Amino acid sequence: MKQDLKDYIEQEILPQYDGFDAAHRRDHAEKVICESLKLSEGYEVDEDMVYTIAAYHDLGLRKDRKTHHLVSGDIVRTDMKLRQWFSEGQIEVMAQAVEDHRASSNHEPRSIYGRIVAEADRNIDPDTIILRTVQYGLSNYPELDRSSHINRALQHLDEKYSQHGYLKLWIPGSENERRLRQLWKMLEDRPAIIARIERILDDYSNDSSPS
Repeated sequence: MKQDLKDYIEQEILPQYDGFDAAHRRDHAEKVICESLKLSEGYEVDEDMVYTIAAYHDLGLRKDRKTHHLVSGDIVRTDMKLRQWFSEGQIEVMAQAVEDHRASSNHEPRSIYGRIVAEADRNIDPDTIILRTVQYGLSNYPELDRSSHINRALQHLDEKYSQHGYLKLWIPGSENERRLRQLWKMLEDRPAIIARIERILDDYSNDSSPS
């Protein structure tokens, strides 16, 4: 990997995640980078491109969540610094991969780079997914009461992660596939999943209580 590219991303790109909601801060971007690089080992791909795609994939959240994947793609296309390391063709492939990473996308990623970052972004760990779902609700819907937060979390988990959810995996036989099946079973046990959400809400409530 080119060290000057890595330095640029670590100094100028990753710090931008520090201002995002708790579920999409720098630790999330770093996790997607790490997972992308691991997944890429089984394919003939450019490691610098894999690293860059993962680093840029959620930058569009600085505008909004709904279109963040498209905004992120435009950020890749318009970052003139990237021309130091990549051709115009490579930049377009990276921009498309960033655009294609979103779980609710209605089309298959257009390249192996898109499949890698989409799979890495899933990073399905049931406990982390439930935590991030609640964190997102607390950060973006502070006006909701406890019951509404629980219902919002359940609705999101069902719509995205249930057996009939919109999330798709693009790397056959991945660890994500096994973990997603585990999450399906957890979501079927309604009392248990509600209890998990309530414990997270209690933890946040206790943290915010005056000492």
